[in-house]
Amino acid sequence: MLSVLLGVNITLQIVNPQVLRQFIDLARSNHPINELAVIAVIFAVTAVVGNIAAGTATYLSENVAWSATNALRADLANHALHLDMTYHKLHTAGEMIERIDGDVTAMSNFFSQFVVRVLGTFVLMVGVLVVMYIEDWRIGVAMTGYAVLVLLVLRQTKGIAVPYFKEQRQATADLSSFWEERLSGLEDIRSSGAEGYTLRMMYVWMRVLLSKSIRAVLMGRILFSSSIILFAIGNTIAIGIGGYLLGLGALTLGTVYLIFDYTGTLSSNLRVITEQLDDLQRASAGIERVAEMLQTVSKIKDTGQATSSGTMTQAVPDPTPLTPSTHPTPPTLPTPRIETQALALAFQDVSFSYNDNLNEADNAPVLQNIDFDLAPGKVMGLLGRTGSGKTTMARLLFRFYDPVMGEIEINGINLRDLPLAELRKRIGLVTQDVQLFQANVRDNLTFFDTTIPDDHILRTLNELGLKDWLSKLPKGLDSEIESGNGGLSAGEAQLLAFARVFLMDPGLVVMDEASSRLDPATEQLIEQAVDRLLHGRTAIIIAHHLGTVQRADDILILEDGHMLEYGPRRELLTRPDSRFSQLLRTGMQEVLA
Repeated sequence: MLSVLLGVNITLQIVNPQVLRQFIDLARSNHPINELAVIAVIFAVTAVVGNIAAGTATYLSENVAWSATNALRADLANHALHLDMTYHKLHTAGEMIERIDGDVTAMSNFFSQFVVRVLGTFVLMVGVLVVMYIEDWRIGVAMTGYAVLVLLVLRQTKGIAVPYFKEQRQATADLSSFWEERLSGLEDIRSSGAEGYTLRMMYVWMRVLLSKSIRAVLMGRILFSSSIILFAIGNTIAIGIGGYLLGLGALTLGTVYLIFDYTGTLSSNLRVITEQLDDLQRASAGIERVAEMLQTVSKIKDTGQATSSGTMTQAVPDPTPLTPSTHPTPPTLPTPRIETQALALAFQDVSFSYNDNLNEADNAPVLQNIDFDLAPGKVMGLLGRTGSGKTTMARLLFRFYDPVMGEIEINGINLRDLPLAELRKRIGLVTQDVQLFQANVRDNLTFFDTTIPDDHILRTLNELGLKDWLSKLPKGLDSEIESGNGGLSAGEAQLLAFARVFLMDPGLVVMDEASSRLDPATEQLIEQAVDRLLHGRTAIIIAHHLGTVQRADDILILEDGHMLEYGPRRELLTRPDSRFSQLLRTGMQEVLA
């Protein structure tokens, strides 16, 4: 369909000047007015049809281009989600958004017009030159030479601005990153009176963007300036050769107009190519940045073939519903309720550095020679000063990073041998920073897993003491929650995070200072729920309060990435010289210092 429309539009652009030539020649020959009126009507009809064909072709081309680039956006987003955390530490969220959306949009703006304006233009130029040769070979030769000259000049200048547009895209990404970070910390900025500083920094980044944009546009204008000179040369050639042949009597006045009109068509289409080459330079910068991202390979390889089925999971009956489900599970879906056995965990001489090189003098390891075994069903309290490596250990469990040395095993299986999806289903994480999405309560709890039935969700919320909170929402589980914990207290958000883990039903639970944001009343409310969550499961508790530590069977204390102390909690309590007993006597102030 698109090719047909392009063909119609190109044909009419070649035919219309022929109609005008006939009109001019007949008018000079004093033909009757009714014949001239018929020719005028033919010209008007062909012009309207041509515009309709051009508009429809543009619409179809835009649709094709946006469909293709939307698919590219999806591929980029999927690729970004599977890149390791090392990459995301080096690239801000704002930069990622700019690459996934901004760079692809620049490409779409080019590709949406490429078929209509560039390929169509080349076909039209060939058609115009053929007609000129038919009219007079001298005109055809002159215009062919002109077209070749223009294309040679454009070819020499087409890539001159690509590096500058690439710098401009990076500056745009930096500005987006700046605002993403500042808007996410808006409350802190306003409460600390840092608005002035934020605005000054915005001006700094905007000046950088302005400087890069000016350089890119100026370099891009080299193409435009070249085209202006070339178009003037083309008009001079058309007027000169047309007047010369008219004086010799070789052409009629209508044919002279035809030559001038075709030269204008040739020049305008060469201008289109120039504009598209300008857009190509912008798109090329986006293409390079997109290709650079797609060529980035995650350091975390999901090549695991081992399975823990049969030893890690066993099915149990569906829970009894508390209330009729408002979002029933489709009958074809399998029962999602899984009772996972407690997992054994082992760190075997694990060392880790974020730079993957433990031998560099300025690259102190975050963890060094961590070695312990945690039996199934046991709870380990993980203590240490801020920056001692506690959270890093949790990240290694989920394979956000891999150890530089040593191995981590679950039920005797190396984490590298487990598929990532299976591994992360077996481990639940509760942190003090709860990320909620702008979606309904159900989706926030299930992470958009439609296989979890409503009765199971309702039962979990009831056990966590959130039944009354849910009953106050206008649409129950279908009620929307704003992103960024909007509308929820810190305690309610934390309870929802616990509910997520309940619904996952993992075999290993990591609580990373998960109760530090809860007030005493709310913390007491979930004590029984936490007991139930940890019952029959292995757990690591990054402790914040004394009451939380008392659940631990074993205690591991980190200091500067090393194991300072490890052993059974009761045994450490009986040793006055143990670090753990000292922390209890001082109220754990030192562990948080």
